[in-house]
Amino acid sequence: MTDEVLVTVEASGLRRIMGVAMLGTIGVALLYVAVSKPPSMFWLLFVLVIGVGALWLSVRMWQATSHRIELTEEELRCTDGTVIAMVADIEAIDRGFFAFKPSNGFLIRTSTPRARVWLPGLWWRAGRRIGIGGVTPGSQSKTMSEILAAMIAQRSLKS
Repeated sequence: MTDEVLVTVEASGLRRIMGVAMLGTIGVALLYVAVSKPPSMFWLLFVLVIGVGALWLSVRMWQATSHRIELTEEELRCTDGTVIAMVADIEAIDRGFFAFKPSNGFLIRTSTPRARVWLPGLWWRAGRRIGIGGVTPGSQSKTMSEILAAMIAQRSLKS
């Protein structure tokens, strides 16, 4: 087995900017509303928390989408060094319309649970479920999911 990258998924520059700009605009607008026309104390606190959260999330998305996801014969990994999942550990892929998956992406179910991780706009993992996608192009995600599905089918034929 080689360490050759079969396919990558990454956010384009325009998608990154648009996603971060939308979250940042929401955060700034909420903070403006809180400062200019403060509602009751409860709502003021609520709007401030959501506004600051949106700004924090926009920064996290900018950092996360600077990386890309790579698929090799053995693993699915992020360029920040995180192994998302081992290919041998993947049980199923869900690309369905009603799947709880990221936008333009797909859902992976593994046989063993791992730690929760979230890179907004790129991928997330919660236990045995992994979501790939977000501000990534659908064509790249579709190609990766089809190659992964073929690898899983080939593995099941061997056993």
